[in-house]
Amino acid sequence: MKGRLLRGHHLLCVHGFRGMGYSPDFVRKMGDIVEEIKDEEYDFPIKVVIGLDETCSVCPHKGEDFCNKDEDSQAHVIQLDTRVTNHLGLEHGKSYSKNEIVSLVGKEVQPSDLDYLCEGCSWLSYGVCKEGISQLNIQYRRSQS
Repeated sequence: MKGRLLRGHHLLCVHGFRGMGYSPDFVRKMGDIVEEIKDEEYDFPIKVVIGLDETCSVCPHKGEDFCNKDEDSQAHVIQLDTRVTNHLGLEHGKSYSKNEIVSLVGKEVQPSDLDYLCEGCSWLSYGVCKEGISQLNIQYRRSQS
């Protein structure tokens, strides 16, 4: 079974992803990951990291081993990763099943939580992330009843 390596904040991004991104390669990579995560029949391990992951590997802002979009980018994305992993109770470097992570996000993250968890993210203002989390919340509640 193929696994994935995802940074903490990308565990939320995948639910709001609507084909926007930093480059065509980034959009393709994120689209592939989103498709797998949204496939309810397919479960696989996800190793959660605070730092660069698979999507970062094709990002035009990737430096040697850090985000170099601008002077503050590395500290900012590490902060996002840390907030999300702490909120979900996940450990850096540990693998979890995709279904477990999706369930955690569906139960533990509300759209309004993104104001703090994703504070400063340039994508937050588009509203697609909150919309995606809201849809996941609805889907999760439906599957629990």
